[in-house]
This record gives sequence, structure tokens and C-alpha cells, in this order.
Amino acid sequence: VQLQASGGGLVQAGGSLTLSCAASESSFVFNDMDWYRQTPGKERELVASISSGGTTTYEDSVKGRFTISYDDVSKTLYLRMSSLAPSDTAMYYCHADRGFGRALRNYWGQGTQVTVSS
Repeated sequence: VQLQASGGGLVQAGGSLTLSCAASESSFVFNDMDWYRQTPGKERELVASISSGGTTTYEDSVKGRFTISYDDVSKTLYLRMSSLAPSDTAMYYCHADRGFGRALRNYWGQGTQVTVSS
């Protein structure tokens, strides 16, 4: 399975962007899908998650501003970001895991850059 992330770009503070992450497998199933972000010199941090059952969780700083969703028909994960701030500037990565125990597999997209100007 390959995850293809897209949708990043340059936006002014207060603006919006929607990131997409398409899975290459038409029969793709997962335990959880997530969006992470990373800035130079810092560890990758979890921004938002969605379970296969649709339960969503968010990092505190993005609650109320970001919305994660998944379209099972197109096998695409989304991250709708609004009220963007310069502190949201980062490389954003999508991630998925599936299977359990020894069969657990992790998949990462290639990253898409989000830059928020003040």
C-alpha cells in the first residue's frame, strides 16, 4: 500500500487548506489513520487521528480548527485546516496502520509542506 499526500501550500494566517492522502489499494482497510507534522529539529507530532469506526481525536492546539475525515469510497484521508497560524507551518505526513501483533504494519505518505505566513 502506498499513501500519496497532497494539498499543502502557502497560505496567509487565518486562511484554510485541505490536505488529502490517497491510499493506492482499492480494498484498503486500516485500524487508524493519522496526520502528523514535523518542523526542522523537532520530533514528528501527532495532529489528528481517525479510527476505522470514525472516532476522531485531535492534538489540543488544533481542536476546533482542524477536522480529520475519511472517504471509504475513494480511500482518501482528509485534513481540513482553518484559522491557520504561523505555528502550524510544518511538513505534514499521513500515516495508517493495520493488522495486529506480528502482522501490524505501518504506512507513511511522503509529506506535504504547509507554510503559513503572518
